[in-house]
Amino acid sequence: MAAVAADPAAVDAAEDREPQRKAVPGLESQRRQIKSSESGRERPLRAGESWFLVEQHWYQQWELYVQGGDQDSSTFPGCINNAKLFEDQVNWRLKKGLVEGEDYVLLPEAAWHYLVSWYGLEHGQPPIERKVVELLSIQEVEVYPVELLLVQHSDMDTPCTAQFSHTDSVDLVLRTAREQFLVSPQEETRLWVKNAEGSFERLCNTRVTVLDAALKTGQLVVMETRNKDGTWPSAQPHTTKSASEDENFQGQPGICGLTNLGNTCFMNSALQCLSNVPQLTEYFLKNRYLEELNFCNPLGMKGEIAEAYADLVKQAWSGHHRSIVPHVFKTKVGHFASQFLGYQQHDSQELLSFLLDGLHEDLNRVKKKEYVELCDAAGRPDQEVAQEAWQNHKRRNDSVIVDTFHGLFKSTLVCPDCGNVSVTFDPFCYLSVPLPVSHKRVMEVFFVSMDPRRKPEQHRLVVPKKGKISDLCVALAKHTGVSPERMMVADVFSHRFYKIYQLEESLSSILDRDDIFIYEVSGRSAIGENSREDVVLPIYLRERTPARDYNNSYYGLMLFGHPLLVSVPRDRLSWDALYHILLYRLSRYVTRPSSDDEDDGDEKDLEDKDNIPKPGHVAGGSSQDPGPEQAGPSSGVAGGSRAPVDNSAGPSHWPQRARRKHLFTLQTVNSNGTSDRSTFNEDTHGVSFSCEPGLGRREGGFLGSRAHDHLPSPPAQPYIAIDWEPEMKKRYYDEVEAEGYVKHDCVGYVLKKAPVRLQECIELFTTVETLEKENPWYCPSCKQHQLATKKLDLWMLPETLIIHLKRFSYTKFSREKLDTLVEFPIRDLDFSEFVIKPQNESAPELYKYDLIAVSNHYGGLRDGHYTTFACNKDSGQWHYFDDSSVSPVTENQIESKAAYVLFYQRQDVARRLQPQPASSDPPASLGSSSPPNSEFMDVN
Repeated sequence: MAAVAADPAAVDAAEDREPQRKAVPGLESQRRQIKSSESGRERPLRAGESWFLVEQHWYQQWELYVQGGDQDSSTFPGCINNAKLFEDQVNWRLKKGLVEGEDYVLLPEAAWHYLVSWYGLEHGQPPIERKVVELLSIQEVEVYPVELLLVQHSDMDTPCTAQFSHTDSVDLVLRTAREQFLVSPQEETRLWVKNAEGSFERLCNTRVTVLDAALKTGQLVVMETRNKDGTWPSAQPHTTKSASEDENFQGQPGICGLTNLGNTCFMNSALQCLSNVPQLTEYFLKNRYLEELNFCNPLGMKGEIAEAYADLVKQAWSGHHRSIVPHVFKTKVGHFASQFLGYQQHDSQELLSFLLDGLHEDLNRVKKKEYVELCDAAGRPDQEVAQEAWQNHKRRNDSVIVDTFHGLFKSTLVCPDCGNVSVTFDPFCYLSVPLPVSHKRVMEVFFVSMDPRRKPEQHRLVVPKKGKISDLCVALAKHTGVSPERMMVADVFSHRFYKIYQLEESLSSILDRDDIFIYEVSGRSAIGENSREDVVLPIYLRERTPARDYNNSYYGLMLFGHPLLVSVPRDRLSWDALYHILLYRLSRYVTRPSSDDEDDGDEKDLEDKDNIPKPGHVAGGSSQDPGPEQAGPSSGVAGGSRAPVDNSAGPSHWPQRARRKHLFTLQTVNSNGTSDRSTFNEDTHGVSFSCEPGLGRREGGFLGSRAHDHLPSPPAQPYIAIDWEPEMKKRYYDEVEAEGYVKHDCVGYVLKKAPVRLQECIELFTTVETLEKENPWYCPSCKQHQLATKKLDLWMLPETLIIHLKRFSYTKFSREKLDTLVEFPIRDLDFSEFVIKPQNESAPELYKYDLIAVSNHYGGLRDGHYTTFACNKDSGQWHYFDDSSVSPVTENQIESKAAYVLFYQRQDVARRLQPQPASSDPPASLGSSSPPNSEFMDVN
């Protein structure tokens, strides 16, 4: 499977091959057909099958639409729009770190063709087709193929991007390059690949797969063509090397990088940390593991994980390699833990947890595990219960992993009803400690004033993390002086309102990546007979574009620009008056036509014929458009001007009538801006708003309940589209000005996060907490599940203590990474204050630890990069491991906001193994990377 990256012509060709739109079945029929075609999910995948990615939100909107059963519903999803899945709209490359079920759904080929034939695909977008491949005897949809940059040796500056499956052969890469660069069959060629060090390695074996050759996305592959005299153009030994060169290399053992196989930096980071645990590495280097391999443990991996790890350690500590390719180890891990199959980004701590468990079971000295009954303390002394628990643990689990990493903590549960206390002692392999969480959150929003002369303002607001939409409005009011009651909050995506929030909704439903706009609206409600109530209309901008005939009126109209929320009078609003209100709101970037642009004679004839007032005329008022200087106290138009109201009869089908003097026409549309779902009622008294029940509420509540939101709005409103002809838009619409905005002084504000000490995190770990409803405790006294209080205490610590900083926070509505700086000591971390085991039973030196390794995570939740700091057991020198690159560092570079997993060695163990020399500043690194100076860096 090779595919050259799409260009516009290729996209057009793909569109021409799209299924032609046909008669759309009823909603229930649609639901049944898609459900039937998706039944393929229940059977095993087959290699070569095609599956298609569809943006999650669009698919959810479609499900909502068909479940509602109303074809005229405002939940109509419009054409399929996968814009959120693409990194750019030129090469149509997928964003990194997309998650199935959160960002996209996978649909079988039949379901995709149904949907695209019924709804169409957003103009210009290619289908996202992916094939099922077989990796390690497991079939999976390959969402992220390998994207290589192909170049000719004679022209290294003009790469061609091509995609390959991990299961494709290197020979296919070569054939694709030959076809792309028009090399004749008679000419002899060969391939080179550029590695992380910048040198080139020859791909000698073209029969191996892309996976086996360790090719990864973004790598440069050079095709070289033999000269006519029989020589090869590459006669530069300083730019190329073969795999055998490493055999003559002699470096320091352990100072060896690991090649990134494609988003495997998480694995490399965990391996480098574990490789620098002295007693474990010595265990493998001295082959002591061979005597303890457990091939018959049903919980183990038949020794394969241990053997693969041993081979990796021996290569890394041989001193003969600058870097090695951990492909065999990656293959073994994927075979026994399918979650690590493929080349998605994962968590280094999760890989570490699997690896420690796998090594333990593969090296377990207990060949046959006996049944051990777990006993509660039942009032017995802690020392007795702890010793019993540890002995029981060792009867079933006895390995080098237990010797090195296992400790014991005390767990105390107290029933809130009867006061029953349960005490148990449980082993642990690492500590996952929480970080103090800030109760504040910084959110970026754009404020859109009712005054059309003011550009939108970007603001950074500090709000309660568990606050409501109303808190966001209150925070903005402090900067703008606009009352929160006159604000509406919306999520804008792809030129339309993705959601308009109610004031009582939680802020947790807004993600940091969402584009949030807060609009100033009229605060006027009906009070008394002579008062006028306003309604807020959502306004979209559309441009007519040439399009194929899909027998649907909404095709050929493309949304553009930013939508608006505009206050208009609820009663007696004519189409002509609405036109002038909107023209006024757009006046900052829409130029009014001059008198030279008008054809007065023809225009007058048209007006006389249809009994339509002149565009500039407002019944009972001036012929000029209203401006701020004409504003009255009852005005509902932006900037305070009086809203034009016309009590005369309105045209029956105005949106379909174009008036030459008018710059645009108006059309009622649904919430997606893609179909005519008219909600205007027109009669002899003008235009009035309907109160069609339920309209808008299915999108999450357009304006919500007036009693709670304090907003002047009826229960349902239409969406209005402003439709532009291309020539009129080009002539009168200033796109640069329309996209302009200003930054408020608060944009530079950064929420200061005070650093926390590692000891504070450990204190939080040992704090009393109440169990959650999803995880109750069964009280043997009450005979029912209870939300008991729970407290963990450290009883016995291991030789090597792994501390996992819980930077990733997941809730039902939100996910975030905590970038708090945790201050941790390099030496002399003292745990004596946290261990509750009586001091007279343990030597004091058993509580002091020195740092030996750190797994770092840079970036956010969806993308990121893992690296490692590690102290070499032989030299005592710290190094920075960034995949295949290794460089020396000083101790003052180790502490950062990226620190994620900490490895500490007990001081008595370090002295027993080998005294470590004093640390000194390293020499400058030549040609190798250094750790980033801040938390921001490129991600892989």
